[in-house]
Formats: sequence, C-alpha cells, structure tokens
Amino acid sequence: MKRSIQIAGAFVGLIVGAGFASGQEILQYFTSFGYWGIAGSILATALFAFFGMTLAQLGSQLQTTSHKGVIYHIGGRYIGIVLDLLITFFLFGVAVVMFAGAGSTFEQMFGIDARIGSIVLVVLTILTLLLNLKNIMNLIAAITPYLLVVILVILGYSLFTMDVTFGEAHNLAMDQPSAATNWLLGALLYVSYNIACGAALLIVMGGAEKDQKVAGTGGILGGILLGVMILLVNITLYVKIDVIAGVDMPTLELANQIHPVVGILMAIALLGMMYNTAVGMFYSFTVRFVAADHRYFKFIIILVGLAGYVASLVGFTTLVGKVYSTVGYLGFALMIAILIAWYRGRKQPA
Repeated sequence: MKRSIQIAGAFVGLIVGAGFASGQEILQYFTSFGYWGIAGSILATALFAFFGMTLAQLGSQLQTTSHKGVIYHIGGRYIGIVLDLLITFFLFGVAVVMFAGAGSTFEQMFGIDARIGSIVLVVLTILTLLLNLKNIMNLIAAITPYLLVVILVILGYSLFTMDVTFGEAHNLAMDQPSAATNWLLGALLYVSYNIACGAALLIVMGGAEKDQKVAGTGGILGGILLGVMILLVNITLYVKIDVIAGVDMPTLELANQIHPVVGILMAIALLGMMYNTAVGMFYSFTVRFVAADHRYFKFIIILVGLAGYVASLVGFTTLVGKVYSTVGYLGFALMIAILIAWYRGRKQPA
C-alpha cells in the first residue's frame, strides 16, 4: 500500500499544476457552470481514477522506462507515432508554461523580475532531474499534502464567510467565462488535457513497479484524491463567487483575505505546483529520447532546461492560451486509444 500511495501522491502532484492551484482552471472548467459544475467534478473524478489505473498498469505490465513503449502498444505502429509526437510536444510545452508562470508569480507576489523568477524554477528543475526517479517521485508526492491542507483552510473560511445564497451563487457563476460550451464538455476537456500531460510520467512510474495491482491501485487512489481536490476547490470558488469574479488567481485572492501569511503560504503552494509539474514534464520529455542512466542524460537535461527558459520568455498568458487549448482537444485521441487498449486487455484470457 505504501508504494501505491507514493504513486498516487506523485500522480496528483504532477496533475495539480499552477492553473489548478490558482483556481483559474477549476473556475473555467467547472465553477462557471453553476450547479452542474458539481456533476462535472464527480465525472472528472471517475475518469481520472480509470485512466490513472489503466496507464499505471500498462506501464507496470510492459516494465517501460519511457512512455514510448506503452503509447505504441495502445496505438499501434501508425496511430502510436501520432500519439507519441503529441505527448512529447505537450510535455515540453507545459513545462515551459510552468517556467513562465513561476516568473509571473514572483513578479506579482514579491516584485521580482519575471525573468529571474523563471530562472529560479529552471535551476531547481535541472537540479532535481539530476536525482534518480525514486527521489523525484518522493519530492513530487511530498508537496501534495501541503497543498491539500492550504485548500482545506481556504474552503473552511469560504463556507463560514459566505455572503450570497446558493441560488445567487449559481447565477453569478454562470456569468463567468467558461472554457467549454457546457459542463460535460468542460469536464471531458479538463480530464483530456491533464491525462495527455500526465500520461508519460504515470506510465514511467508504473514501469518502476513490478506488481500491476500495486501500480493500478496507485492510479485509482491518485484519481480519487485528485477528484476530491477538484470538488473542494470548486465548492470554495462557488460559495465565494461574488469575491473572486474576474480575478486571475482566485484561491490566492481568498487566501490573502484570510491573512497575508496565508496568502504567502498559498503563493508558495502555487510555486510548488509549478515546480512539481515542470519536474515531471521535463523528466518524461527527456527520457523519451535518452535513458536516465545514459552518460549524456545530465548534459541533455541542462540543454533542455535552457531551451525551456528561452521559450518561456514568450510570456505566461500567451503560452497558456496556445498550449492548453491545443492539448485539450487533441488529448481526446489519447483517451480513446487508452479506452480501446483497456477493453482489449479485458477480453484477453488471463
């Protein structure tokens, strides 16, 4: 069970990126649909648990050290090439978004130049990736409980200081900008985007575990925990929709209302999530091309990190708009391929 919990914690830590922790993703994909956002949260929980289990088990089954083997296994020779290229692009793109996001957070919260903030995260990411996979998993998993505690504090405050009725909150929520036309598509897009980005590391984590049941349990637990956190943040934003409407970082706004110290703790959580995501994405991207025990691995890590920093200078908002929108819809192809692979696996005799 300890190994399953470790996989679950790393899975959540990877998926819960800056957009989730800031509340902006949850606001656009769930809260903006009012009551129906709760249904979307529940659906997302079930899908995350299913896809988390399937990917971790496939990684364990094939004992892979890169996502490439599993992707070609589920997609075949031709579709596998397309999925492989898409995931590899997503990995680098999302890591770059995290570097740019760190720069924006340092500038907004502490008045530090965004370029310096980005460099700090790039250096931390490179140093972390020079460690082995076990240490990386431990570091990523360790930040998850911290974020959960901060979210629970903000949720408790929000519920006790709610100034609008649930009906009024629903109407206000429906006026917020949405990332989709309805709650069902919103939930599916959110899961699609995150699975596309998190599949690679989840497969690699599964590949490091010989027991398929342990790996699958880790994926399920991670999916459920992720869903619970989505639900908690969704409820938090819903009951304080009158306060956070139009705010770029809703949870940070609520944290600052409680106390400046809580605001700083939330800012640290945001940076921690960016760090988590950057580490996971860059590791998965690099091992796609060079094995972790290869003599040139460390050199490639540094080279890729510097390239990521240069790309991050485009800007956080621009990158989010271009990368996230692309990943959401194209990720459906991966979800369908995983579903087919799971169905075929069930039909095969034990």
